Amino acid sequence: MIEGDTSISSDTDRLVAFSTQLRNVHQRLRKALDLARRSIDGEFEETDGQDLLLFCRGFCSALSGHHRSEDGGLFPQVIAEHPGLKPVIANLMTDHNMLEHLIGQLTAAMDSGAGPDELHRHLDGISAVMETHFRYEESQLLVILDALAIEGEPAQLLGDLV
Repeated sequence: MIEGDTSISSDTDRLVAFSTQLRNVHQRLRKALDLARRSIDGEFEETDGQDLLLFCRGFCSALSGHHRSEDGGLFPQVIAEHPGLKPVIANLMTDHNMLEHLIGQLTAAMDSGAGPDELHRHLDGISAVMETHFRYEESQLLVILDALAIEGEPAQLLGDLV
């Protein structure tokens, strides 16, 4: 690989890059959650027509998109190659469903004009499940992803934050 070139030079580099991309997506989602919290606290200057809760909606959309991509693209490939991981994938998908429920509650709270304290409570719940989920997913799948011949583009398998 040429210095400064970020392209993937081999299948091995692609696989290692894929596990790194998963970690990077998780980091971006953590940062998006932080921006959502900060927007609730009024840390950003509101401009005409800009909804400060846009950060919350953007975070929710990114998290949901990441999980839909995993459920529909990544996880079926993991199970096909490693059927013994079916219980792990089932646990991860249960987390995804729980997070969708929590996101729905946050969205309803935003739509009803809930105050900062209530919105923070919703984000706290999402954060707790999200962190536990990310740690479990990384502990169970990163080594597998480094050895799995994954088909598809990272954005299709991990969401648009890749």
